[in-house]
Amino acid sequence: MKFYVDTSVWGGYFDKEFKEWTEPFIEQIREGKFQATISDITLDEVIKAPENVRNLVYSMPEDFLEFVTITEEQRSLAIKYIEEGALTQKFESDAQHIAIATVLKVDSLVSWNFKHMVNFFRIRQYNSINLKNGYAMIDIRTPKEVLI
Repeated sequence: MKFYVDTSVWGGYFDKEFKEWTEPFIEQIREGKFQATISDITLDEVIKAPENVRNLVYSMPEDFLEFVTITEEQRSLAIKYIEEGALTQKFESDAQHIAIATVLKVDSLVSWNFKHMVNFFRIRQYNSINLKNGYAMIDIRTPKEVLI
């Protein structure tokens, strides 16, 4: 299994509301139970996060992490999400996370972002745009839902 892990998950490791499910999810990455993909967009956001969040990301074994850089194709798809009203320009980085995960065909994008990502109605919008533009549907879940 390959999961694209967005910034909210790394921060969730230290948040009492999300810790119960994020800690075992991160441990499963460390154990190699699945591959985690993170992007330059995630790293840009993590740089602005508290030190403990940065240290968590940078402490992960590289054998089970895939680092990717956003491509023009992914930027273009992110713009389509914005142009078609799934997200506003203010949340461009969320659109980019979704586009990266879509183009990479990961098994799921894992997030604690309920407003813009783990949201039934928005996922339908993203998938409508994906299908209209020749991409597969994206699955978006919380860490709780993908624990092995």
